Amino acid sequence: MKIMGLQKLTLLDYPEHLACTIFLGGCNFSCPFCHNRDLVNVDPQAPTVDEDDFFSLLKKRQGILEGVCISGGEPLLHADLPVLISKIKALGYLVKLDTNGSYPERLEQLVNQKLVDYVAMDIKNAPDRYAMTAGLKELDLAPIQRSIAFLKQGVVPYEFRTTLVAEFHDMEAIEAIASWLEGDSPYYLQCFEDRDTVIQQGLHAPTREDILLFQKRLQTKIPHTYLRGL
Repeated sequence: MKIMGLQKLTLLDYPEHLACTIFLGGCNFSCPFCHNRDLVNVDPQAPTVDEDDFFSLLKKRQGILEGVCISGGEPLLHADLPVLISKIKALGYLVKLDTNGSYPERLEQLVNQKLVDYVAMDIKNAPDRYAMTAGLKELDLAPIQRSIAFLKQGVVPYEFRTTLVAEFHDMEAIEAIASWLEGDSPYYLQCFEDRDTVIQQGLHAPTREDILLFQKRLQTKIPHTYLRGL
């Protein structure tokens, strides 16, 4: 398992827990607004974090850190992810998984084996805009829908989240998302931030006024809609 990056301390990535975050390379999406370009198209020569060094850090910080966030890229691309997580869990850590939801069988396996304690699933956009927003020509939404339905069962603590981009999200899209996700799920809106590492340059964040309008509209069908980092 190649670990492409390590954030040794985060107060934000794992709600209510002190954690570190590892980044795994490779993704089956190519979202234009993704700020981890190098994790989508991985250079085979890119430096990696030595796995032994990572576990040495976890052993040293037992009793200080509470959890490990596994992000990407798309972590569920890796069939051997359960092996890595099992080693993390053996040290007593909670595990949070970030995913785009396109591998529902692997997600269900991790949850049912109690290898994951919290799941954050990205909702890219309204169904009819999903492929475009994911940077793909076409996309079968059935796996996404299966992951949504599974998480809604409440087997594991979870959240849905959407990164808002002015070029991709408007009120029409927001209304479609509200109808799609309708219910009591925790749903977080976060704002796009332009960086040099974004896949497509020239994108913009919505105005704060628009974001507040989006939140208000979403709350009519998804009451637990919150803003993050705004």
